[in-house]
Formats: sequence, structure tokens, C-alpha cells
Amino acid sequence: MDDRVFGRRYRVIERIGSGGMAEVYKAVDEVLGRTVAVKVLHPQYAQEPNFVARFRQEAQAAANLSHPSIVNIYDWGRDDDTYYIVMEYVRGTDLKTLVEQEGPLDPRTAAQYGAQVCAALSVAHGYGIIHRDIKPHNIVITPDGTVKVMDFGIARAGNTTMTQTGSVLGTAQYVSPEQAQGRTLTPATDLYSLGVTLYEAVTGRLPFDGDTPVAIALKHVNEEPVPPRRIRPSVPPALEAVILKAMRKNPADRYESAAEMREDLLRVARGEQPAAERSAPAIAETSVMPSVAAGEPPLPGGRPQIHPVPQRRTSPWVWVAVAALVVVLGVAGAWALGAFGGGTVAVPSVVGMTEEEASATVAAAGLTIGQVTTENSEEYELGTIMRQEPPAGTRVKKGTAIDIVVSAGVAMVEVPNVVGMTEADAIAAIEGAQLEVALPIGREYSKDVPEGQVISSEPTAGAQVPKGSKVAIVVSKGTQLVKVPDVTGKTKADAQTILEQAGFKVKVVEAYSDAVAKGMVVSQDPSPGVSLDAGGTVTITVSKGPEQVTVPDVTDMTEEDAIATLEALGLLVDAEYVVSPDVGIVLNQDPLPGTKVNKGSTVRLTVGRAP
Repeated sequence: MDDRVFGRRYRVIERIGSGGMAEVYKAVDEVLGRTVAVKVLHPQYAQEPNFVARFRQEAQAAANLSHPSIVNIYDWGRDDDTYYIVMEYVRGTDLKTLVEQEGPLDPRTAAQYGAQVCAALSVAHGYGIIHRDIKPHNIVITPDGTVKVMDFGIARAGNTTMTQTGSVLGTAQYVSPEQAQGRTLTPATDLYSLGVTLYEAVTGRLPFDGDTPVAIALKHVNEEPVPPRRIRPSVPPALEAVILKAMRKNPADRYESAAEMREDLLRVARGEQPAAERSAPAIAETSVMPSVAAGEPPLPGGRPQIHPVPQRRTSPWVWVAVAALVVVLGVAGAWALGAFGGGTVAVPSVVGMTEEEASATVAAAGLTIGQVTTENSEEYELGTIMRQEPPAGTRVKKGTAIDIVVSAGVAMVEVPNVVGMTEADAIAAIEGAQLEVALPIGREYSKDVPEGQVISSEPTAGAQVPKGSKVAIVVSKGTQLVKVPDVTGKTKADAQTILEQAGFKVKVVEAYSDAVAKGMVVSQDPSPGVSLDAGGTVTITVSKGPEQVTVPDVTDMTEEDAIATLEALGLLVDAEYVVSPDVGIVLNQDPLPGTKVNKGSTVRLTVGRAP
């Protein structure tokens, strides 16, 4: 890839990074003389229409964003079969590396960085763009302390439907609860991810981790994070309040906007109290206090004063009521102790609850959670209970274990390889894998895939997707024929532009021409008007101007030898004769030896003759 030039102006210097969809290179813009970063789509995706569309979308979406904390997009295009984006080259260290190398950040510094990220997100959200992958890896700190938000590769403009409903894009450790559940996203999802990022920045630890992405995602949905101050007591309560508000499970409970969160972070950086801390629910230690009579303080020992109760006459009916109550309580106690075959409780319903909620519910009923298994389900959300044994309402002894079955979500199936199949066979294979074909079916011209056969699929073969998901296929329309435009008589640059815009590759050869000026197209192959495969090569012959030769020295030669020498070089000869003892010998010539002249020019010779 070294010395590769994109768009005839961006020369690659070195590779500086790699992502899921693209390679990133450091390059020089040879027109403006500045260093840039060029993101190049991986070859395996360059032929995938959906990936190409997403790649183009990144450039178009990000190009509208202008802010000091957002990486600028300068240009984008296609070079042969490769797609690329040209962007600002940022010198600095990403936040993930910074924390790994230097440990947790100073809380006020972290708040300042977070405020800059919020400023960038506020601009993006104003354009209806949700980043969806805010994480420390995508936040770069420049040497002067400026934050740059990177990689809008999976950002989605609000009016697009490129990703399928229910799909989850993002990184599990930083994903919001609604993103993990495949729900409709709002700008609040970026604020949650930023909250997780700040949590890691000031504690050095992630709030949720696990063995698999699904396990981590479930924790984001069901579990509360350990407050940062329990991990690192030096974290100010103000910053902890901001982080925990941004990480609330319900998007409606988070900040209303990135701008509002930025204001709170700036307050933290200035040492002021943020709005999040003022509105946070108070948490107090619970203690048991002795009963104190109204208007009388407790004794120094902490025990209340005891006063004798005045004697009064009691109605006999009161004693009858007390006796009846004692009997009822005794019977109830005996029943609870099993004296009458009792000691049982009704099993509560836990279907639809999370495992954590179910544990609390059955514990309150004096029961325990027994065997926990998982099954796929299209009806119950991932992580919720779909069955229980014994069923709800059954009376069991206290301490009985309740077995539960937790939903593992929709069953995952593998996308079959349909590339190269006929359209009918591909549809049958996709439906046979318990998937659906996305409509309408895409159709494109292809010089490599015969008409009627599948060019690509999205998701690609081998991907694991939920049963019933839609698979988009692109079917070949065969070779596209395009008429070759006439570029004879045009400049080399203009001819290349015209042919490339028509979809052709261009091969340039040069030749001398007496009739066509230097730099102009003399001829082309194929000829104008001929139909050629799109992407085919058109050869243009560009004039080098008239061919020149160097006039040799033919003085002292015989007239015959001089004429033969000059004509062999493509020159014409005109002789004049003067009386001289050197009969038949060339006495002089014009132009002089060593002069460069156009081929076909005339050389005049002076030849001796007898008196």
C-alpha cells in the first residue's frame, strides 16, 4: 500500500490503524501539501453494496459536522474498486490507552474531557446523528488537551433505515440498555455510553464486564453499577452524581441533552455543585431508635423514661375480645408451624421478571430460586423468565426451590452462502435457514457475475443472526454496456476525466505527431460510439508533438553519401553547386551540424562542381 495514491492526490505514507470495516493510513495531500488520514474500505467489503452504502453514509453524515472536537472530513471517493474517506489527521492518544498507561484520570480533568465530548455530541445530535459507539477508543486527546471524537462509522442519521430493526451495533462494554435490547435509539444512548466512559476514566475499571458480549449486555440492562466512590474514594460526589445520572437505565431519567450534561460537567470542573447532585435521591443509613415519649427527652443512657400506667376499670367485653384474638392468633400460629398440615405458601408468579427481580420476589415469599436454565424464545425478551416450576398459585412449603427458565432471546441461525446461486435457489436457501429475503431485491450490473446469479448478501455468509431476520441479496443484471465517448482532439487530462466519469479505465500511450499539438489526443481505441463493458479500458494516444532529429555533419562527404545519410534520418535535401576543385564534395550545409530540427525539415547542401 506504500506509495499508493488515492484520487490522484493523496499519497500513502504508512498504515496507522485498522477497524472492523476499514484500514486507516497516514497520507500527504499533494495538492494542498498537508498531512491527512485516509480510511480505506476492506477489500472483502468493497463489493458489498450495503457496506459500501454505510461507508458512504459515514462520509456524508460526518461531512456536515463542524466542531473543534469532531474530526473533519475533507473528501471521499472511489479509486478503481476501492472506496476511501479523507479526514483530518489527529496527533494524540486515545483515552483508552491513556488510562491503561497512566491509570485513572484526575476527576476534574476527566470532567473537562467529558464536557468537550458533550459539545461534539450536541452538534451531531442537532443534525439528527447518533454516534452509537462512544467509547474511550474513539476519544483522542491531543497534546494541547483538545478532545477529538472519532469514527462515525456506525453513526446513523435519523432518517435512514440502513440497519435492520432489532440489530445492535456498538461495543458491549459501553452499550446502553436500550441499544442492548435492540430498541429505538435516541441521543440519550450516547450520554449513557459517555457515562460508562467517564466511569472507566476515573476508576480505571469498567462498570460491567463478563465472559461474553451477551452477558455484559444483560448486566447493562439489569444491574446497577457500583458507585465510583466505592472503587476510588477520591472521586468527588459531584462527578459521581453526573456519571450515575448519565447511566440510568431509563433514557428519560438521564440528561435531557448533551448540552445539559456538559453544563453539569463544567460545574464539576469548576468545583461547583452540579444539578445532578442537587436532584439525586438522598441515601441515609438505617438505624433502630428507641421509642421516645412525646415532649420528653431520653435519659443520658439512651433509654426512655418509664411511667406507671394509671389503673382503670375495664369492660368485661374487652377481655372477651382479647381472648378471642388470642385464640385466632394461636390457631394461625399453629397453622404456620404445620400443626394442621399447614406451613405452606402460595408460589408467586415470576414469569416476565428478570432473574434478579424473581429472586427478590420468591425470597419475600419464603422461597428460593432453584435450577436456572435458558431457552430461546420469540415471545419473551432476552433475560426475562418465560416459565417456572411449580406454577404460580401452587401451595408449597416454605424454603421450596422454584425452578425457572430464562429467555435466551430469539434463536440464532447461520446465514447460508448464496453468492453465485440463481435468484430462486438463493431465496430457497435463505428461507430454508429460517430467515427472510429482504424486499425489494437489489440488482446491479456485474462484469464478473453472470446475469441472474447472486453477487452478495448482507449479512454475509456465516454470520449468526436471530431466526427470522431479513437477508438482503444483490442479483447480477449481467454486463453493462456503455458507449465510448469521443475524446480525440481533447487534452490528456480532459480525456481521462470524460472516460472515467463514463465508467471506463484509461490507458495512455504517447506518439509523435506532425498534425496534432503536443498533449492532445491523437486517437483512441475502441473508437468513439463503440459499446464496451462498464469498467473496461480505453486506450488513448496522446501527441508528443513533431519528432525532432539532430542534423549530422555531412561536410567533406560525397554528395551521394550526404543525401543518403540525411534521408535516413527523415530529412529532405536541397543542393546548390559552386565551382570548386573538390568536385562532388559537400563544401557547406545549412542548418549546421548538431542543430535539432523537426523530422521532414530540409537541409541545404553546397556541393563543388567543375568549371
